[in-house]
Amino acid sequence: MPDISPRYWLMIATLGFVWGGTFLLIKIALTDVTPFWLAAYRITLAALPMTLIWGLRGFRLFQGSSAWRTVVLISILSTALPFALISWGQQHVPSGFTGVSMAAIALMILPLAHFFVPGEQMSLRKVIGMCFGFAGVTVLIGAKAFDSSGSDLEAFGRAAILASTACYAVQSILIRRLPPVDPVGLATVLLLIGSVLIVPLAITTEGAPIVPPPQTLWIILVLGVVSTGLANLLRVLVVRGAGPTFMTLTNFQVPLWAVVLGALLLGEDLPSSLLSALALILCGLGFSQYGPLKRLFFGKRSAEKVAP
Repeated sequence: MPDISPRYWLMIATLGFVWGGTFLLIKIALTDVTPFWLAAYRITLAALPMTLIWGLRGFRLFQGSSAWRTVVLISILSTALPFALISWGQQHVPSGFTGVSMAAIALMILPLAHFFVPGEQMSLRKVIGMCFGFAGVTVLIGAKAFDSSGSDLEAFGRAAILASTACYAVQSILIRRLPPVDPVGLATVLLLIGSVLIVPLAITTEGAPIVPPPQTLWIILVLGVVSTGLANLLRVLVVRGAGPTFMTLTNFQVPLWAVVLGALLLGEDLPSSLLSALALILCGLGFSQYGPLKRLFFGKRSAEKVAP
């Protein structure tokens, strides 16, 4: 288990907040932009500033042996494919279903990491923690996540959302298993490959893009630069430095932030289950990350005998 420094805790807190607002922004943007073009805008707008930053760093990527085939596969699984699946699927399913599905990524990664990532062995404490966290998300969103949307394509929409969660789970494992690599370069290359893949797909499936109104353009810009570009870099840093299982803690935060931001920005009512859900999620965090949390607050020596 890697030694998880305070900066990684700050990174996952930032990711939880950023991604918590992402689905809200996607829902608004989809009123003026088609799903595949929204995904294309996000990835392309994220790739442009990241390429500039990468260039200033000398376009460094692999530090020794290379793994380009794996990088291409990671790019497909982390940007183009899940973005397109989520953007399309959200048109046909309740938004709560997306939130529950994103939380399920943690349950998918736990067994995958056990078998494919050295030092990420599954333990009873981790399993209990992840189950508590998932239960918290389910309590927060409630039965409405499983209500019917009334869409004729609802079953396909649910399948698309679930497929996107599987994409995120597998790509986290693959990122962790890469040879030594520059994180900025990796984050940028993933976005560049993703944009090359998604733009032709958008043209083929939805035709030429329609220029959205100014307000939606600003939303798309935020989705691209912050929710995609910055978040993609932070995700690479966390997975490479702290591991894919630790990264899953963001998935339990996202629905909480989505509910809070919806109340603050859209005037939505806070659910009565918020405190119960928060308590379950915090219990899950405590169980699954007991060792790292003890090291964080009480120092390394006090946690030497605690299994991660």
